[in-house]
Amino acid sequence: MFSNYLIGLREGLEASLVVCILIAYLVKTGRREALKPIWTGIAIAVALALGFGFALEFGSQELTFQAQEALGGSLSIVAVGLVTWMVFWMRRTARHLKSELHGRLDAALAMGTGALVATAFLAVGREGLETALFVWASVHAASDGTPCPLIGVALGIATAVLLGWLFYRGALRINLAKFFTWTGGMLVVVAAGVLAYGVHDLQEAGWVPGLTNLAFDISDTIPPDSWYGTLLKGVLNFQPDPTVVQLTVWLLYLVPVLTLFLLPSRAPVRTAGTAASAVK
Repeated sequence: MFSNYLIGLREGLEASLVVCILIAYLVKTGRREALKPIWTGIAIAVALALGFGFALEFGSQELTFQAQEALGGSLSIVAVGLVTWMVFWMRRTARHLKSELHGRLDAALAMGTGALVATAFLAVGREGLETALFVWASVHAASDGTPCPLIGVALGIATAVLLGWLFYRGALRINLAKFFTWTGGMLVVVAAGVLAYGVHDLQEAGWVPGLTNLAFDISDTIPPDSWYGTLLKGVLNFQPDPTVVQLTVWLLYLVPVLTLFLLPSRAPVRTAGTAASAVK
């Protein structure tokens, strides 16, 4: 549940900050008439993300078992690729986010209502689609037959919306650089588990060999149905009996990606105190 809460919080907060910057800029420059098309674009983006998530969940149920595993494994790998790109992109471009969005808004204001709708849709829609895909993959990886993963995602998004509102009102100031570094690092760990789970799906679909070749099996020590086994699976997507291929892929992803992500950035990233004032 915690890993899914983290996904909802991290992805939701990025979208919330984008919305705050768009709305605050229009209010500050006295262009409140442009708020309606902005909200329209945001609503369309949210609806598209929800529709995409529902299509993934209910569309996959009509497939055979092997097709479900092949689809789940493939989309899990795609989701890991997207979230990896996202955490590195945010670390690199966060300090330019305000000026970039302001430039897009100025151009859209000159072009008319349709351009404003499209600007808001594109700014929020990318985050929404990434979130829907990664949440779907992570929920399936951590699913224990309970609604806890989805509850975790919902709570994370709700927290992100609240934080975004507090940033907009100037009531909250935190160091966003450190926040995105810590949550980004934790997301890389979660993504490693989702990647290993996706590879296991492909093994069950017959696309990747080695399904019966286990790296180790500590199910007796950490039973999957125990409270601590469930906790480890929910937080880290831990599996007590991974295959050799799963473990290899997990290590080949986690070690270099986490190392690169935690290396000091060449340029300082805007802190939350500055970012909070940026949305004013």
